Amino acid sequence: IYHFHPFNERLFEIRKPSHISIHLDSKKHKEAQLLPRAIMSNDSKEAEGTPEQGINGMDLIIDGWFHERGILWPGQAMSLQVKKVIDHHRSLYQDVLVFESTHHGNVLVLDGVIQVTERDEHSYQEMIAHLPLYAHPEPKRVLVIGGGDGGVLREIAKHECVEEIVICEIDKDVIEVSKKYLPGLACGYSDPRVTVKIMDGAKFMEENQNHFDVIITDSSDPVGPASVLFETPFYKGMHEALREGGIVCTQGECMWLHIDLIKPLINSIQRIYTDVGYAYTTIPTYPSGQIGFIIATKGRGKCDVPARIASEEVQKSLKYYSPELHQASFVLPAFAKRAIFD
Repeated sequence: IYHFHPFNERLFEIRKPSHISIHLDSKKHKEAQLLPRAIMSNDSKEAEGTPEQGINGMDLIIDGWFHERGILWPGQAMSLQVKKVIDHHRSLYQDVLVFESTHHGNVLVLDGVIQVTERDEHSYQEMIAHLPLYAHPEPKRVLVIGGGDGGVLREIAKHECVEEIVICEIDKDVIEVSKKYLPGLACGYSDPRVTVKIMDGAKFMEENQNHFDVIITDSSDPVGPASVLFETPFYKGMHEALREGGIVCTQGECMWLHIDLIKPLINSIQRIYTDVGYAYTTIPTYPSGQIGFIIATKGRGKCDVPARIASEEVQKSLKYYSPELHQASFVLPAFAKRAIFD
């Protein structure tokens, strides 16, 4: 008997592969017929360890569908139909699940939360990379914290002016599964300008102050090991690692769900940075179909107008970002503008 995470008040007792008894309380129960969990490929393996170690991604696949539920988006869920589970294991830091979906390509899930689907990843990867990079007139040194799937690296590599790209990813397993199962993103690692550091990004920045023109933090949500990336000390560390005129861009959660996280963070870092802005992109498989970016500068003004324009060749390779969308992404709905900045 084990706890099933989305419904912690219920216990599921496995009797047969396709038969589960749901105990609603100690006195009564009813039985529900469910299809077996998704067919697993030979490369996959069950996560090892106890429930105390965290979410088991396989528990979130029921009746052939993966169900994403989280404490940061109460009362709603995202479901994707699963064709085949490709990989499932526990890394040193988190539960790692990769599955092939019926309509969204391969999907990477960390601790039960969708990180990437091949169908819509470009809207996030392009915007978190190109908003700060095109806002800078000549970025030469770029640091990526997180982003182990390689999608941000792929987009940075499209900027010929960039001479050095460093990625700090604390969990090497994310890099390994992405290279194996998400080659369209992990191709970013093949660029000769890329240096990979398997380490804590905060420590790396302490050792490389006043060095980078752009720092991009592609983090998961502020729970577990990623929580420190949403705290003021981390933003101070980024500020110290920036050269004068530098720009940081971080994953900024969802305006529909997380104003209570976004506003105090922006208020606190406005004391550190010259300018702090908020932009957003649309992406169907993230909570509420939207995610934002906190963009802050050191000795530079706003980033809402591109300082450079993509070449015709690069623009043709982009699926989402454009100079027009760059400016439009900073125009917030009235409720969000008032809540975050007033």
